Amino acid sequence: MKFVDYVTVTVRSGRGGPGSAHFRREKFEPRGGPDGGDGGAGGSVALEGDDNLYTLLDLRYNRHHFAAAGEPGGGSGKSGKTADDIVLRVPLGTVARDGETGEALGEIVEDGQRIVLAQGGRGGLGNTHFKSATNQTPRYAQPGEAGEEREVTLELKLLADVGLVGFPNAGKSTLVSSLSAAKPKVADYPFTTLEPNLGMVYLGDWRSFVVADIPGLIEGASEGRGLGHQFLKHVERNAVLLFCVAADAEDPGARYATLLAELEAFSPDLVDKPRLVALTKMDLVGPDLADAWVEEARAGFPDDVEVLPVSAVAQRGLDRLKEALWVHVEAERDEAEG
Repeated sequence: MKFVDYVTVTVRSGRGGPGSAHFRREKFEPRGGPDGGDGGAGGSVALEGDDNLYTLLDLRYNRHHFAAAGEPGGGSGKSGKTADDIVLRVPLGTVARDGETGEALGEIVEDGQRIVLAQGGRGGLGNTHFKSATNQTPRYAQPGEAGEEREVTLELKLLADVGLVGFPNAGKSTLVSSLSAAKPKVADYPFTTLEPNLGMVYLGDWRSFVVADIPGLIEGASEGRGLGHQFLKHVERNAVLLFCVAADAEDPGARYATLLAELEAFSPDLVDKPRLVALTKMDLVGPDLADAWVEEARAGFPDDVEVLPVSAVAQRGLDRLKEALWVHVEAERDEAEG
């Protein structure tokens, strides 16, 4: 299924049904009083969170959503039928904005949560509501209220606890497949990841977190170069960032600094997130040289950054990495819960 994280849709709610200006006409009451019923409300258009979805693909090919109008009121105090709402199911992490003003309309973060994009018009009151001592035969009723129409932009920002950041071919996809049950595409050439992949990591004792493999960045990604720039927004939601730097890189510390600079250029808030470094592909380094190699690589990183050597292929260092990530994920959840 194609990953789509940005669409624009046009939504229109239904007009409310008009009230009825009806008078009671019965066999022995030829001049009965007003008994016009109210009109039904028009249908609304709303978003609803669905944790079984991960893309906005369905909405890309169905961009117009117009709800029906409410039915008019009738005699004998009968109210018109309220029109059905249109509910657009979207993945968790979807942000809705007014297409013209950019005003935030809301964000879907829970399964079943709803956000109304266009409220249906209220039905008009029937003439029975306007009867009074001085006006016992009102010959008018309210028309229904008009519905709303607007363009809405929907942007998906993945809700993952850990975001993997790295250059193409840094071993991110292989690492995700080893940490979780996710099966991203893995190959020995750059840009094998063309869309984010999510995986659930289990640590035992009922502990788990979600990890997201973001397509590889290149220098200048924040300015639109390469593939990864269009997915940088997804790391804004992560509790912790895991920088993946290949152990066989010429200067691992410099690569980390470049990645960090790209994130800061995209959003300065990203550098305030907790971050760790996974020194990937350690299986490419001979066992006799591994310790010295790691120490030399660590010297190129800031002292406050934890650098963990791992090999997804050889299944080395993964448990320690999971526990280190869990410390930050748990702290973020505790802070969110207050």
